[in-house]
Amino acid sequence: MNDSHVDVTYRGRCHRVPSGTTVAQVLLAADGAIANDVLSALVNRRQVMLDFPIHGAAELDVVRYGDRAGESVYKRSVSLLFYEACLELYPEARPVIGQSLGNCYHYRVRGPHPALAKMARAIETRMRELHSEARPFHRRTVTIEEIENFFRERGHDDKLALLRTRRSSTVHTISCGAFVDVAHGPYAPHAGCLPTFGVAAFGGGLMLRFPRRGDRASLPKFTPRPLLHATYTETQHWQELLEIENVGQLNALCLNGGVGSLVRVAEGLHEKKISQIADEIAARWPAVRLITVAGPSSSGKTTFARRLGVQLRVNGLEPVALSLDNYYVDREHTPLDEDGKPDFEALEAIELELFHRHLAELMAGREVRTPSFDFLSGQRRSESEWAPMTLGDHQLLVVEGIHGLNDRLTASVPRGQKFRVYVSALSQLAIDDHNRIFTSDARLIRRLVRDRLYRGFSAERTLDLWERVRRGEGRWIFPFQEGADVMFNSALVYEPAVLKTYAERFLLQVQRSSPAYTEAFRLLKFLSLFVPMFPDEVPQTSLLREFIGGSIFGHS
Repeated sequence: MNDSHVDVTYRGRCHRVPSGTTVAQVLLAADGAIANDVLSALVNRRQVMLDFPIHGAAELDVVRYGDRAGESVYKRSVSLLFYEACLELYPEARPVIGQSLGNCYHYRVRGPHPALAKMARAIETRMRELHSEARPFHRRTVTIEEIENFFRERGHDDKLALLRTRRSSTVHTISCGAFVDVAHGPYAPHAGCLPTFGVAAFGGGLMLRFPRRGDRASLPKFTPRPLLHATYTETQHWQELLEIENVGQLNALCLNGGVGSLVRVAEGLHEKKISQIADEIAARWPAVRLITVAGPSSSGKTTFARRLGVQLRVNGLEPVALSLDNYYVDREHTPLDEDGKPDFEALEAIELELFHRHLAELMAGREVRTPSFDFLSGQRRSESEWAPMTLGDHQLLVVEGIHGLNDRLTASVPRGQKFRVYVSALSQLAIDDHNRIFTSDARLIRRLVRDRLYRGFSAERTLDLWERVRRGEGRWIFPFQEGADVMFNSALVYEPAVLKTYAERFLLQVQRSSPAYTEAFRLLKFLSLFVPMFPDEVPQTSLLREFIGGSIFGHS
């Protein structure tokens, strides 16, 4: 055996190359050039930068713009360009990453800076210059002491706090000029791979815009989302009260024993918000008789609806649940998605005519017999097993499901009789001032834990299905969220520390040979940032109990 060479399989061919050859060198030798839509690579299903040296037998694939794994690389790389341009032009300004608004990131700007509109134009112009010169992204491996000294000199306490719990002696850094950051994942090889972006003033800060995954050449039209922005602003205020904005601060509390107080205040803020929503509904009584609760997968709709029910009873109203799941059409009649597989999240998977008829009868005060669906057989049970239902004088009908904001679901009920709630886990916790946590990751980890603990599904299966789930959300949920009367943020600032205790173990069960390993590996690296927290601190009434078990509401 010649240890100085390794075999790399790429596009069905084996390439024997010297050990230490980078991914970029393999691609150049095999293809003659590297297209600028190639953002990163998969080496044995692990996502890496093109400068990654290969030291053993490897299967190599490229990650292009438009691939699921390429979206985060593009956004991460454009964000680095943004920080570099800002540092060059306005060295005393400190942009701090906040919420995601569609295909945009919103930043608060601390420190001295010009008018935001002027600042946005100048930063975008400089970013375009960096793109034109194809400014390379440089990855270095440095000692943790070296990077700590660098951040300490520049006052980056957020990054120092994160590094305090890092146990490796070295760290990868990334730069495309003077701005240097810890590399929290792969970056594009150079700025020439990033042709489309935009910077604008918005909401008292700056907004960095990205193209959609399916069209790298243009920016989608920006549609303001005032309800979503207001919900994020409220959450930001909550976290300022909690004095928790980033992972390093959360880790410090987990280590010094202060996390118990954090849990109690975070849960109290949830309860206060739910109480306020119940008060608003009660104020609209008796005009409002129908409450719909909608939200994406693993947003915590079920626990929210039950906790809302408690607060409605405090107001003298009694909620009655009507399960949308029982109105599914028989499985053989379920519509198919673009892959030819049953689309259980499509509105047409519900027998709308029957649901509309029952809804109208109930709202008119008449009794109906509601169906029952057998999920094992995929068939609706016989009418002899249907349950009678009617609405009393002080009762409200509560319908929970992903289509609750879609007017087609409740078309038989006048708008004035409906109160619509949108629930989602809109995490505002950031890794540090410059790196955000993807909102969908928070829900994915929730679902992964619940599926494995209580539904018998492996982490591999959950990861395999997630892309289809996300497509369904993009079609059936997110377009309707601004039509809600109120938005409830179900994220709990401390939850990643609890979920890590479960999720790490389940993700480690995904085999390296599995297509899901790429995503499992990424999530494991993300969870490694957190200090774990024992679940004993989580109250039994917590929305988080819907995913880890032990809820007093009796579901999991």
